[in-house]
Amino acid sequence: MTNNDLLPEPIYIDTSQELHELITTLRTEKRIAVDTESDSLYVYHEKVCLIQFSTSTADYLVDPLCGIDVSELGMIFADPTIEKVFHAAEYDVICLRRDYGFEFTNLFDTMQAARILGLPKLGLSSLLEEYFAVIVDKRFQKADWGKRPLSPAMVHYARLDTHYLIPLQEKLSSALQKSKQLKVAREDFVRIARSTSSPNDKPCYTAVRGYHTLAPQQLAVLAELCAYRDRIANQADLPPFKILGSAVLLEIAKTSINGSDELSSVPGLSDRLFHRYSKGLLEAIRLGKSKPPIYLDHRCKPSETYIARLERLKKWRLKLANEKKVESDVILPREILEEIAKIDPTTDQDLALLMQDVPERFHLYGPSILKILKEQS
Repeated sequence: MTNNDLLPEPIYIDTSQELHELITTLRTEKRIAVDTESDSLYVYHEKVCLIQFSTSTADYLVDPLCGIDVSELGMIFADPTIEKVFHAAEYDVICLRRDYGFEFTNLFDTMQAARILGLPKLGLSSLLEEYFAVIVDKRFQKADWGKRPLSPAMVHYARLDTHYLIPLQEKLSSALQKSKQLKVAREDFVRIARSTSSPNDKPCYTAVRGYHTLAPQQLAVLAELCAYRDRIANQADLPPFKILGSAVLLEIAKTSINGSDELSSVPGLSDRLFHRYSKGLLEAIRLGKSKPPIYLDHRCKPSETYIARLERLKKWRLKLANEKKVESDVILPREILEEIAKIDPTTDQDLALLMQDVPERFHLYGPSILKILKEQS
């Protein structure tokens, strides 16, 4: 990294007393920057490994792996008088809520602000270079943050994730105000603050790209292959992709394999993986062939009227997005657009109810949407 040699050392928090002092400090701030580091690339059960905070005067690294109880930080995240500035907040919010049950109010997401402003580059490193001439070494983006001790370079990288967020927020907030888009951004921030992880109730084979292309019996085989991989990954405390790649499992499921020779010839299954997992894979194949076929629950085809209505709304959204030089979902999120097309509201009141989470967008685009729907009728 460059341009950061004169920064003071971040304050490392790994005792209860230090954490208590930090919370006392944060409670006096009107705006703080926040980020987290997790270990999803290295373990089966992902966890938050580091929580970074910055104020206008100091940077802090809270180590939740050292045995301290970080639950008191919940009062900071839930305090509506303290603005919490994140970059790409959704993932951090999901992880912190998952691990600690935190709730969030008064959030500002610099990436979403940049999207609404139509900035060409949205990554934090690009924004830091653009606004502050700061060059970030990206090699720690996929580092194992669950290891201790953290290297000085990792500590320095982690602190930069929040060090410039407050001045970045100030620049982006000013730009949003000038472009009269701050209200749109605020309603997105509220929606992001509610982010939760999706219930893990989908079959594990749905994580394999291309699973829907398989025949029903092949899908039953894939289901057993994925279940086997998941068990091994859990036992080894590794992400499933570090056991066997999904492409390999899909190829095995596609092929009518009856023995070791056929299995050994599957593309992508190296000699090392074959010798380590062939017995378990062959058993999974046998089980899959003996299980009932899996027929995918194909939804009923939407009506032609709904499809036509949705297409008209999409064309309107895309045209407006192109004019504003933003992505389409900045104009209106996909799930809300689809719900409008499904319900086909005919009055302001009905449309306002469907757009209750995006009231500023209702104010801006409600008349246009109703006009499109009436034309379709």
